[in-house]
Amino acid sequence: MNYIQADLATPARGQIRLHDESAFEGMRRAGRLAAECLDLLVLEAKPGVTTGYLDDLARKFAFEKGATPACLHYRGYRNTICTSINHVVCHGIPNDKPLRDGDIMNIDVTLIVDGWHGDTSRMVILGGAKRRAERLVEITYEALMRGIEAARPGGTLGDIGAAIQEFAEGERCSVVRDFCGHGIGRLFHDAPNVVHFGERGRGYELRPGMFFTIEPMINLGKPGVKILDDGWTAVTRDRSLSAQFEHTVGITESGVEVFTRSPAGLDCPPYDKPAAA
Repeated sequence: MNYIQADLATPARGQIRLHDESAFEGMRRAGRLAAECLDLLVLEAKPGVTTGYLDDLARKFAFEKGATPACLHYRGYRNTICTSINHVVCHGIPNDKPLRDGDIMNIDVTLIVDGWHGDTSRMVILGGAKRRAERLVEITYEALMRGIEAARPGGTLGDIGAAIQEFAEGERCSVVRDFCGHGIGRLFHDAPNVVHFGERGRGYELRPGMFFTIEPMINLGKPGVKILDDGWTAVTRDRSLSAQFEHTVGITESGVEVFTRSPAGLDCPPYDKPAAA
């Protein structure tokens, strides 16, 4: 796979695009708006609320802000967000079933702003969840942040995967292998794939101008997953709890920039006391 300046790349996948400062500015706008949408959703997610209601809120928010929901009609998907509850690993479909006290849920949002994609997800802990569920959420967030810390120019994608895997497995959890992060920018899913396990020093070199997501999915049980008959919903094979956090990042000359941090400081639960924006 080749590295290429983004303005010279073809529309197809297969090239790792290196973006300029104007692209960074576009990703900042898209990432911030996606994070603002999640700020709204995580505060509205409570026992008794339906994921369909949250989906409606997200779609209304996007259109009012002049953004496009990237998931809506993407490969036939009919919703704005994904809502993955308890043993659902990812791509859970919003519906009219009320959320329950003790559930944990991932909310995944991608918005397109002026052609740029901001892709991010967070966990919500609903009411009195058991300690093992809270612990899984804490471990998953820390795994994400360790992956981001490992994203540096001159490093490799393997550095990111190893940082996540070493921490998660050290906490007696498992890393899902079936899904990964991805390049992003003007394309929703682009090269390279960003797996959440691996060896330090292996994989593609991280170069300034690369944009991608880091989105580890961590299970309390074994890493195996299966896809339900709807063609979207991925669940743990052993029905163990699963959690995920996601940020969109860009590699800079000196480190990494996170485009999707919460403007209100709501990056990780509990979300009951938002900071001033």
